[in-house]
Amino acid sequence: MDLAELTALLAEADPKTQAEIESLVLPELSHLDWVPNPGPQTEAYYCEADELFYGGQAGGGKSDLLIGVAKNNHQSSLLLRRLNKEVSGLIDRAAEIFGHRTGLNGQLGIWRIPKVGKTIVFGGCQTEEDKQGYKGHARDFYGFDEVSDFTQSQYEFIIGWNRSVIPRQRCRVIAAGNPPTRPEGLWVLRRWAAWLDPQHPNPAQPGELRWYTTGPDGEEVEVEGRGPHNLGGKPVLARSRTFISAELNDNPDLRDTNYRASLDALPAELRAAYRDGDFSTTLQDDPYQLIPTAWIVEAQQRWTPQPPVGIPMCAIGVDVAIAKDNFVVACRHDHWFAPLLKIKGSEVDDPKKAAGRVVAMRRDNAMVIVDVGGGWGADCYAQLAANQIECAGYMGVKATRARTKENRFEFKNVRTEALWRFREALDPSQPGRSPVALPPSVTLKADLSAPKYTVKGHGDGAVLVAESKEEVCSRLGRSTDEGDAVIMAYYKGIKQANVVGGWSRQGGLPVVQRGKRY
Repeated sequence: MDLAELTALLAEADPKTQAEIESLVLPELSHLDWVPNPGPQTEAYYCEADELFYGGQAGGGKSDLLIGVAKNNHQSSLLLRRLNKEVSGLIDRAAEIFGHRTGLNGQLGIWRIPKVGKTIVFGGCQTEEDKQGYKGHARDFYGFDEVSDFTQSQYEFIIGWNRSVIPRQRCRVIAAGNPPTRPEGLWVLRRWAAWLDPQHPNPAQPGELRWYTTGPDGEEVEVEGRGPHNLGGKPVLARSRTFISAELNDNPDLRDTNYRASLDALPAELRAAYRDGDFSTTLQDDPYQLIPTAWIVEAQQRWTPQPPVGIPMCAIGVDVAIAKDNFVVACRHDHWFAPLLKIKGSEVDDPKKAAGRVVAMRRDNAMVIVDVGGGWGADCYAQLAANQIECAGYMGVKATRARTKENRFEFKNVRTEALWRFREALDPSQPGRSPVALPPSVTLKADLSAPKYTVKGHGDGAVLVAESKEEVCSRLGRSTDEGDAVIMAYYKGIKQANVVGGWSRQGGLPVVQRGKRY
């Protein structure tokens, strides 16, 4: 019988039996400053995973778990919040649990536990570069409070030093948090997809261990057990990962207070995340989010594995990358997008290879749109043009004279126009609703929902300005390769609106209306 089954039996026992068990157990735990609550918190406390996501509803005792694990089980711990100003709240809660502040240096955020030689560091990681401050400082325990507030690169960088030279000292990571409410936090759904993604091909049960390592191409690979595993000719070890759901009802410290009423009073989208712990909920949109998240979700729900019958490939968006970013190709059949091709940029290390990948996927004389703003983009475009491939260069910072569909706003540049045109295509209020169908991808959803916009000027001279790619990537902590490829594929190339007679074809190719700009 495992811990979860024992916990369930204890929860179902009558009050007299529970009291008898507590009278036997509690004296054995009297030396501990903190003891986990029965249920999921206890299961998380004793969980054997190297990396645990303990999350769901607000009030499930997530912060207390991090503090208790650090105090009871580890010699060198780092407990993190994203915002620096929130760190003091975590320290105050630790003081409540410990019942003292002896050994605490509040200015440095370092708590040295007397007599036992343990150290707990409390810190923030407010900007992307703040992660560098934790470089090289090995810890046997890392606790992330509200992990969805961190970027993926911050999280992965910091836990790279999860180790200890102390014999038999366990090393682990606990990521605590609620469902993400911003695009920046969607990476947690990818990292724990086996537990959180209802469409995962091999779903895992809460508490079930899965094993992951990094393959030769830099992509994460799921394997069986710790290993070693022979990947790319080298033996590598895997780390275990799991997810355990946290619920308010399992936390007696808050369960019987008015905290439930506070959660009930939240706006609908926040109730789903914080009160219900719903990981499938739509994100809370920023007031100036350029493409509403709900529209993206609807487009992904419309998607089918096969393109519509009789519709040719119309355009290919190519986000060329080198080194660590991905080389991404998005193929569009009118409003249907094929699953994206993603290749590590290091594998496409010259323009000829990049152009060759695109040509291999091209059908029906589709136009190729290439990002020529940096890297190998311009050289890839030149290779395609030299081989008589119809292509167009995409440079987001270039000026444009175009206006919005209703002629109300000008666009600052091509990037703004391209993003806004895709927003117009996704708009469900258009006649017949939107036909756009996007492949299911958490990364694509995050890429498309991340950009914000501003309006400068007023009246007929008002100008829409999309957030620059550099600004978006800085917030996400990574490049928006997937979203950029999709946007480019829609920006140029034929669509049903400029094809004579719809998709009836003559001579095997669609007939395009003369004088139409596409």
